Amino acid sequence: MMGAISAGNSIAGCIILSILIILAVWTYMNDFDFDYTRFATARSFYSTPCRSEPSSPLKVYMYELPRRFNVGMMNRNNRKLNDDIAAVTAENLPAWPDRTGLKRQHSVEYWLMASLLYNGNEWNDTTQEAVRVLDPELADVFFVPFFSSLSFNTHGRNMTDPETEKDRQLQADILQILRESPYWQRSAGRDHVIPMHHPNAFRFLRSGVNASILIVADFARYERSLANLRKDVVAPYVHVVDSFLDDELPDPFTARKTLLFFRGKTLRKDEGKIRAKLENVLVGYDDVTYAKSDPTGEGVNASIQGMRSSKFCLHPAGDTPSSCRLFDAIVSHCVPVIVSDHIELPFEDELDYSKFSIFFSIKEALQQDYMVSELRKVSKERWLEMWRRLKSISHHFEYQYPPKKEDAVNMIWRQVKHKLPAAKLSVHRSRRLKVPDWWRR
Repeated sequence: MMGAISAGNSIAGCIILSILIILAVWTYMNDFDFDYTRFATARSFYSTPCRSEPSSPLKVYMYELPRRFNVGMMNRNNRKLNDDIAAVTAENLPAWPDRTGLKRQHSVEYWLMASLLYNGNEWNDTTQEAVRVLDPELADVFFVPFFSSLSFNTHGRNMTDPETEKDRQLQADILQILRESPYWQRSAGRDHVIPMHHPNAFRFLRSGVNASILIVADFARYERSLANLRKDVVAPYVHVVDSFLDDELPDPFTARKTLLFFRGKTLRKDEGKIRAKLENVLVGYDDVTYAKSDPTGEGVNASIQGMRSSKFCLHPAGDTPSSCRLFDAIVSHCVPVIVSDHIELPFEDELDYSKFSIFFSIKEALQQDYMVSELRKVSKERWLEMWRRLKSISHHFEYQYPPKKEDAVNMIWRQVKHKLPAAKLSVHRSRRLKVPDWWRR
């Protein structure tokens, strides 16, 4: 009954919206001295979308792959994990190790797979954005649980190591499996979801999956023909520091003594070269911490303490425009200061980062005294507003098992759902066009 009332209100709102717009246009056409207040009212209605009932969960079919493609890489000395015959289930899914450094940062693939294995993932579970279906004919999308980031970190981190051949072979094998699948064939992979979060993941044979919905950290090392915002999903790194769960000080602005905090590697490639330059720009300030550090246990603990006692946390580009540091800052409720000219941010169609972050271009950040001076101008009231906002949105960046409503995994699946109409359009067009993409000529 309540659903019918809600739907009726939504329809009525849309009708009123349409009438107001028509009246505003008619008034404008007939009288240039029209009442702007009436037009502004119509415009404000127009800026508010007509809401419908909550949509049903995304139906996901997950390929059952041999364990060497996923959990078998988590601990290669564990025979049970390397048993290619046994299916991975919620009961035998290994827990992700707590302290695994760089491997953990890009473990998005694991958490997506785990969310589909979760026993509570039923049709009536309204906390989940996606549910697993065992009949591929019922699926909206197809998930490929190949841990391509872990494959790179396990087999291919040294680009010249003979071990990289294992990474290449896994990529070749997964492509063969997909190309033999009738569901891949009928869409050319456009409705398939493939995690590729590490910048070097799947690096040998990426062109074979360039039509699929890719889960990436950013677009720095991809050709535009392979990855772009139109079809792909930018996912947050898995944060390395512990979440700040009891951040309840009566005056956090005063309690956080450090103005700006950074701890991490300063020698990086590409856009990340700015880190070494910032080291020179930020020297000599009593309330600024800029420290070199490796992702060891000691370094992580120092980062936890530093972020929780700082008002702002610096996020310069890494080897690519993104890095885990942004998400460490978010769960530490330390207002991110983002310095990158090419960064893409997760969930930006739903989250306004300007409400809880401050942005500087690379040129601005490298001006002596400019960034520190601007941060010191931020009033206590504005900082507290951003701090409260961080506390209210930080749950969107949590990866956990079992998954919870509005957490990172559910946000990613919702993003996939947003990409699906374009994928379906492309599939339907490809089935009927005699001259593919004639309009490009």
